[in-house]
Amino acid sequence: MYIRYYRNNNPRMFSSSKKRRLKFQQKRKSGKLQPTITIMSAKNHLIKLIVGAGQAAPAPPVGPALGSKGVKAIDFCKEFNARTASYQPGVPIPAIITVKPDRSFSFELKSPPTGYLLLRAAGIPKGAPKVGPGQPKVGTVSLKHVYEIATIKKTDQRHEKAEMMGIVKSIIATAKSMGIDVVK
Repeated sequence: MYIRYYRNNNPRMFSSSKKRRLKFQQKRKSGKLQPTITIMSAKNHLIKLIVGAGQAAPAPPVGPALGSKGVKAIDFCKEFNARTASYQPGVPIPAIITVKPDRSFSFELKSPPTGYLLLRAAGIPKGAPKVGPGQPKVGTVSLKHVYEIATIKKTDQRHEKAEMMGIVKSIIATAKSMGIDVVK
């Protein structure tokens, strides 16, 4: 049995195209080639979604994203809608869903995207199509608006340890890239 396995899987007996296709890990042991067996352990899967507050439904994109991992989309939608009831309906909320090997899940809600908050503060539907010197600005926001957006972003776990000045500078740079002017 071993000799037959060795002959069928010996890389020296393959054509060059088959060598490229075959990712075969081998290990030398007492002069003979033997395959290495890798056992994969079960891992948690992460799913990142942006869903409108109070508008989660098992329809696409939520249903297929969760269904492919074996999670009941209806359970997620009920819990998501309950946790986002305090937000205005339709505000995009990023959610990071952790699916465990036993198909149970937990999720963390983030603050709305910076671009969405800037567009709402400027009162415009979308950013500028072209940005650069000589291009017209599509809206303006005050530093007070930028500071309020920074306090919202500070609630995120990834921004907890960041300084407020750094978050404000990042928001101003995002505003400039969208064609929104920041005034004092």
